[in-house]
Parts: sequence; C-alpha cells; structure tokens
Amino acid sequence: MTPAIDVRALHKRFGSHTVLDRVDLRVERGEVFALLGPNGAGKTTLVNILTTLVKPDGGSASVAGHDVAAAPTEVAQRISLTGQAAAVDEILTGEENLVMFARLSGLARGAARERARSLLDQFGLADARGRRVGTFSGGMRRRLDLALSFVVQPEVCFLDEPTTGLDTRSRRELWSIIASLAGAGTTVLLTTQYLEEADQLADRVAVLHDGRIAALGTPAELKQRVSGGSVELRASDGSLIREIPTDGSVASLRRAIDVLDRAGLDGEIALARPSLDDVFLALTEKASA
Repeated sequence: MTPAIDVRALHKRFGSHTVLDRVDLRVERGEVFALLGPNGAGKTTLVNILTTLVKPDGGSASVAGHDVAAAPTEVAQRISLTGQAAAVDEILTGEENLVMFARLSGLARGAARERARSLLDQFGLADARGRRVGTFSGGMRRRLDLALSFVVQPEVCFLDEPTTGLDTRSRRELWSIIASLAGAGTTVLLTTQYLEEADQLADRVAVLHDGRIAALGTPAELKQRVSGGSVELRASDGSLIREIPTDGSVASLRRAIDVLDRAGLDGEIALARPSLDDVFLALTEKASA
C-alpha cells in the first residue's frame, strides 16, 4: 500500500543554513506520527514542504500518493493543516466560521450548515455555537481551528504544535479529539515540543535534531534506547525524598533498596522508568557531540 507520507533525502537550505539535511521518512496510512524536536530543529519547515507551502531544494516528498513539487494541487486537496496560531475570525460565531469555510470549500448552503453543526458537536462546541469567537477560551479556539480542518475530511492532517499555549486540561481535551480523528482513519502528522504529547498520541515518533532524524521508532522502542531508570522514595504527599539511579538490572534494584533501608528513611518506593524526555536529551546530546 502506498504510504500516506513518503520522504526521501529531503534537503532544504535558507541562505547558508541547512534546515533539513537528507531527511528520510515514511508514515503509513491511518498512523499518528509525532515529529519531535526543539525550536529550530526543522519541524515546521518539513511540514511546510509536505503541505506545499515551501519548495524543497533537493530530494523528494509525496503525500497521499502525490508528489508535493510536481502535483501541489492534488496534495492540497487531500490534506489539512492546523498551525501554531488559531486561524479563526473572532467577530463571527463558531458556527458562522464553520459555515463560511464550508461554503468556500464548495458545499451548498444547507450542506454547509449541516456540516457546521456536526463538527460543533464532534469538537465539543455545540453549546457555544452562537457565541462570538472573540469570547472563546484558548482551548475552544484551538478546537474550532481543528474543526475547520475537517470541514472536508482530509486523508492526511498536519498539526503543527496544536496545543502550544494551552493549559493542561485543554491540552488533554485536544488530545482526546486528535485520537478520535485518527481512530476514524485520518493519518495525523503531529509536531510538538511536549514529550508527554508524543508519548500519549503517537504510534511512532521521529526525533529531529539539527535537520536530521536522530531516532525513529515507537515510544516504547525509543525508551528502550536509554538504559536504567531510578528507584524513588516518595512521601505520602508525593514529594520526592530520595532518588537512586540504577542500570535496570535486578541486582541494581536490590542495591538501591538496601541503601534506602539502611538510611532508615520512611516512604513509598517506586520505580521510575526512562521517559521520552530522557530519550530526547540523550539523543540530542549524542547528536551534538
């Protein structure tokens, strides 16, 4: 089966600065794929190339079976893009934003209204359909922005740091919506700086560092690349009393527990495994060395 996204030796420079350096990437249909990296790693540039907004300097990329350079119109008809800022009209209501976008996408007036109401329900905005967007919270704006991307069901949805600036509750609400969209069959490529976000949502993760793919795999596979973990002793309120690094072996765990026992400390023992934060730091430090 043709992949949803196929990138081969993709190269992009801005002046003397190489932003993407021979990047290879393959995203399967129906997959949630997270592109992880710090500011300046090349995440947004890669998304802009895949969504036909920027032309590559070398290599090739296809989305939904069409080359982004040779057939940009065909690609654009099959994708949606939600950027880092909510692209909504604050003067209009949520429903009016959706109806307007649906009409611009070619839907008849009645079909546009029906699609708008369906999306308001799907994205948890039905109770606010008549409110001006200028009164929406940040989380509501992001949900509306994402809903606009699904006025016409895309084959591939690009989400460029969609939860930036949201509080924890709003971020988790948006995660739930993204997971449901992927469950309905849409391929999702997500860029993020939030390690927990990639861990929660992604089937696979690519770590992009200095324009290159530093690592690629499932979250579990990437975590296995960082050995060890630690034994933690925590108080009843959850605060950390002491932490002892281990190499992950049974003998190492026993030694750590013996140390805590001899210290006469009281609390609850827990095993902390490597997180994607640990993976990210280890891989980027290695790549920079």
